[in-house]
Amino acid sequence: MSATLETIRGVDSQNQLDDVLALPDHLSDALFRVESARIPASKSNGLVVCGMGGSAIGADLARAALGSRTTLPFTTVRDYGLEPWTSPERTVLCASYSGNTEETLAAFEAASAVGARRVVATTGGALGDAAREAEVPIIPIPASLQPRAAVGYMFVAAAEVAALAGAAPVIRTEIDGAVEHLRASRDALIERASVIADVVGDSFPVIYGADLTAPVAYRWKTQINENAKIPAFSHALPEMDHNELVGWEADGGAQHFSAIFLDDPDQHPRARQRFDLTANLIEPAAAGLIHIEAEGETRTARMLWSVMLGDLVSLVLAAKRGVDPSPVAVIERLKDELGRL
Repeated sequence: MSATLETIRGVDSQNQLDDVLALPDHLSDALFRVESARIPASKSNGLVVCGMGGSAIGADLARAALGSRTTLPFTTVRDYGLEPWTSPERTVLCASYSGNTEETLAAFEAASAVGARRVVATTGGALGDAAREAEVPIIPIPASLQPRAAVGYMFVAAAEVAALAGAAPVIRTEIDGAVEHLRASRDALIERASVIADVVGDSFPVIYGADLTAPVAYRWKTQINENAKIPAFSHALPEMDHNELVGWEADGGAQHFSAIFLDDPDQHPRARQRFDLTANLIEPAAAGLIHIEAEGETRTARMLWSVMLGDLVSLVLAAKRGVDPSPVAVIERLKDELGRL
């Protein structure tokens, strides 16, 4: 285990490993920060979370953790505005780590135009300034992280605002339980991540989930993209069985890809059967195959356990390639060029 950590630290210029391992602390701190924002509960007809990248995934994960317990629509928008059917009765959470994400700033203004109740989660920036000027509640996020490392804060913000908007029950007890589960699982997660990275090797990983683990699979994909700097892909079952499965035929180039299945013990029985059957069909052609079952007593604990495992896998893959996980130069270049237009 120590060798794995030292290998990561050898390339990790901005200590992303420490941020990943601090996920339990982030979750606890996030609960305090939401409470300190003193956001009043109010009736609404649902919640919309507007954000991009690491600031949006928290909403997807919160919705997954809540599952069938949501009582009103709970959606995520990754764009410059809101859905045309958004009404003034909808609560809109605008999440941007930097506070300068142009799509989220546009969505903040769109929510104002609709007359919807707004809440903001950010470190500051233009979004923080606009929220203070409009007297919109702000959930303060610490500014010392990479945006993608703030996933715990964005997850808690979305879950808590969903409860305050009447769209879902409060899951603070589950989050507290997940914190203890992650702390107890730390060493095992590091060891598991090393094994998974060895199986992936030089292949391109494709991560599959269903229900609870579908957004987790997407999180794995994006973390591997940004941290390990390699292409990675994700999809969800059962939809994947109706199209992508054919791409795993032996002569289709599948030998360049590894498949990772993120299962959950409480998934629909037919979904669990599909996981096994699909894995069996893919394995002969794939460069590697890994089947992972989420661990934890609650949906929230299992989801966060799976997220932390994926984050660690991405850092091990980065270390194996000898690349620093922190810089995302091509994204910065894109933002710079957009700023000139």
